[in-house]
Amino acid sequence: MSSQDIPEENLPSEQETGHGAVEGTDNPFADPGLPAHEHRIQDIEERAAKRSERVVAMLFTISMLATVAFIASYVAIGVDKSIYVFPIGHISALNFALGVTLGVALFCIGAGAVHWARTLMSDVEVAAERHPIEAEPEVRAKVLSDFADGARESQFGRRKLIRNTLFGALALVPLSGVVLLRDLGPLPEKKLRTTAWKKGLKLVNMNTNEPLRASDIAVGSLTFAKPEGVEEHDEDFQQVMGKAALMLVRIQPENIKDKRELEWSHEGVVAYSKICTHVGCPISLYEQQTHHVLCPCHQSTFDLSDGARVIFGPAGHALPQLHIDVDDEGFLVAQGDFAEPVGPAFWERG
Repeated sequence: MSSQDIPEENLPSEQETGHGAVEGTDNPFADPGLPAHEHRIQDIEERAAKRSERVVAMLFTISMLATVAFIASYVAIGVDKSIYVFPIGHISALNFALGVTLGVALFCIGAGAVHWARTLMSDVEVAAERHPIEAEPEVRAKVLSDFADGARESQFGRRKLIRNTLFGALALVPLSGVVLLRDLGPLPEKKLRTTAWKKGLKLVNMNTNEPLRASDIAVGSLTFAKPEGVEEHDEDFQQVMGKAALMLVRIQPENIKDKRELEWSHEGVVAYSKICTHVGCPISLYEQQTHHVLCPCHQSTFDLSDGARVIFGPAGHALPQLHIDVDDEGFLVAQGDFAEPVGPAFWERG
């Protein structure tokens, strides 16, 4: 229906201004203004306000407990442990625990802050006229006054339980990030000083997976070995071999210059770590005439006839030697672990 179909007596008069209409304009509609303020139950009853205060404090306390649980999970749960979670399936127990506890800690802080604002802070809406962007002294004074009013109306000073639990939650949450600094690298402890080699372990050929005899190693040849009992299908095979990888070379005893090297060898068979002492690359190049081994990464060169000392390249120290002998069956066996840490130098080396 158009306005032409409406009787004239029902149309608003141009001379009349309705209730709330702006005079001097053609707008016949009233300005509704702000609705009347309705007090919340917390504004009226102190018992209800106390209940809200306890709810907020409980959320902040749960946040603190979740943060403590986050740290405890990080320390107590192993990296390799997994759990079944329906419907996701098998997942890392550590990741699941860290995600849940950190999520609860952050959620409870946010939920507590929202509940605090919705139930205890002032909810009176105030309409303010726009003002110039520059801050006049009166404006600055008003801002400070409004800030003081807001602090008073938030009851931050009055509600000590909320204030103290909020401080506790905010103080503990950053600790979640602090403990993550441990992932910059685990403390080496004695892990870098020991390998899988022990007294009596047979030297097993990496290619044939058979125990080695001295007769299996020809003069001038390079053979790679692993400790007895270490299999390629083992879950930690790469970690074990990252330190225990061994290379065997047979040198004529009269050509061995280093006294200890000769004592730790058997019939000219010497055993040295395959891990370069520069950055840990595997050594695989051998010069028969000079008895030198070369690291293919940065060309560090070691003399296997003279204690595997460094004769060229950036490596910092000689290759560690493994003391070997033979058992009653004639198989080559280790007489213990390496005397020095394997691989690149580290800060505890000494």
